[in-house]
Amino acid sequence: MTTATAPNALMPRQPVPALQVPTLEHGVFELGGDGATNFTLLVFYRGLHCPICLKYLLELGRLQADFEQRGVKLIALSSDTPERAQAMADKLKAPGLRMGHSLPLAQARAWGLYISTSRGTTSIGIEEPALFSEPGVFLVRPDGTLYYGAVQTMPFARPHFDELLAAVDFALAKAYPARGEYAGAV
Repeated sequence: MTTATAPNALMPRQPVPALQVPTLEHGVFELGGDGATNFTLLVFYRGLHCPICLKYLLELGRLQADFEQRGVKLIALSSDTPERAQAMADKLKAPGLRMGHSLPLAQARAWGLYISTSRGTTSIGIEEPALFSEPGVFLVRPDGTLYYGAVQTMPFARPHFDELLAAVDFALAKAYPARGEYAGAV
């Protein structure tokens, strides 16, 4: 049996790892300089090869204005090359959605994302990269601390963006704190 490095668990109310990636049409994204009023929503997706990612990001694009009205800035990002990220953006037809690319896998792992190996060509006829990260969704406060995080080992059963939007409404209305922050003995 080989030993593998497991993803790190991020802690609510604690600083998240630094994040800087190029985007297709919005310059370099740097989390610390994002300037979101309430949150930055980071949506890590598997890549162009994933048909579930396309469906998921279509929903994100549909709700983008609703998130922005609540002071939430969005970015979808992957370890895909610029060319593959552009192909995904072309399918999405959501020009306002920031599309980050070229995410180093070491940085993906620092965010607690799982890494998968290629299984070849997918059901939509696109070759998987040799290595890529599995999905993750995070809400980060303007001070750089984690508010919400969800990480998947598979492309299935991701958080629904309409439910996340309702959660943002609740959190803002009630000044609801990030939960899961306890790291002491149990």
